[in-house]
Amino acid sequence: MASALCYHLVIMQSESDPAPRTRRIIHIDMDAFFASVEQRDNPALRGLPVAVGSARERGVVAAASYEARKFGVHSAMASVTARRKCPELIFVPPRFDVYRAVSQQIQAIFACYTPLIQPLSLDEAHLDVTEPLLDRGSATAIAREIKDRIREETGLTASAGVSYNKFLAKLASDHRKPDGLFVITPRMGAAFVETLPVSKFHGIGPATAARMNEFGIHTGGDLRQQTRAFLTAHFGKAGDYYFAAARGEDDRPVVADRQRKSFGVETTFQRDLLAWNEILPALAPLVSKLWITYSRAELVARTVTIKVKYDDFHQITRSRSCATPIAEQVTIEQISLDLLRPLFPPPRGVRLLGVTLSNFDNAIEPASRQMSLILA
Repeated sequence: MASALCYHLVIMQSESDPAPRTRRIIHIDMDAFFASVEQRDNPALRGLPVAVGSARERGVVAAASYEARKFGVHSAMASVTARRKCPELIFVPPRFDVYRAVSQQIQAIFACYTPLIQPLSLDEAHLDVTEPLLDRGSATAIAREIKDRIREETGLTASAGVSYNKFLAKLASDHRKPDGLFVITPRMGAAFVETLPVSKFHGIGPATAARMNEFGIHTGGDLRQQTRAFLTAHFGKAGDYYFAAARGEDDRPVVADRQRKSFGVETTFQRDLLAWNEILPALAPLVSKLWITYSRAELVARTVTIKVKYDDFHQITRSRSCATPIAEQVTIEQISLDLLRPLFPPPRGVRLLGVTLSNFDNAIEPASRQMSLILA
């Protein structure tokens, strides 16, 4: 097994050097990370549909193996729904200490090639290899070598996407999963996006995609036909992002050691909510999705914030902080309901709900949170 140790040779540029080259961005995404670790460590699970999480009534799937995904099982799905879709599903309790240790192995591999690493979670990251520490002649060659080293040193597979910006690199890593490698060059970018369904754009959820479909926007090509003014008028600040993404553009840099200040999820409803009995069914999937993201992080939160946007686009937020770190999914759900209850009946229809966790304390070991996910 190869060592993750590496030696760096850095070549400094002078002021007379030419303008910076086109950026070379790699997105690495581990394949069904949690489930793959469990199958690696327990050979009896290999080839079987596996869900990491709890099978109890209020449990949630943290990750699903590719065998389980064939049945429609996916992360953030309620365990009872997953079991209904796949009666033979095998539930395995999470081992976040193991996943974190493997993630650190993978991060050490990344660090051999670039200091510009932006982790998105334990199992994916963006790397800027425009000026790599170990140059292999192309970003594609670097991505291939990283994939090979991950397989050799961890026994797991990763998919890699290579492109000139973060948006396209992430799309590329999804294109040939699992164990894939795909490149989107500057000449390919606009054409690749043109045929892509808007539902595949990162940052466009099901509700937004459905709303775009109502305007006759089904593909990146349709999106490109819209003016910036139209998109911002109907989708707010996100309209600027959609305008650029439809053209294969994304100027966001790869930010190393980014300090995360919050985790949030939200959804826009196809039909405005008016009654209190509609809230829990609408809120539960949001909380489940947020819990999965939170469970993958190195931080623990103390504050829950809910966001409500009405049909006239006016929005309000309400927050509550806890004296101790939030360690259970049910805590997020209960605080959210407590914050929402005084707002009903609403003055207008509710078109969007959001839930955010913040006020992180990274000095606390999140073991209690992990245990509650196991026992949920």
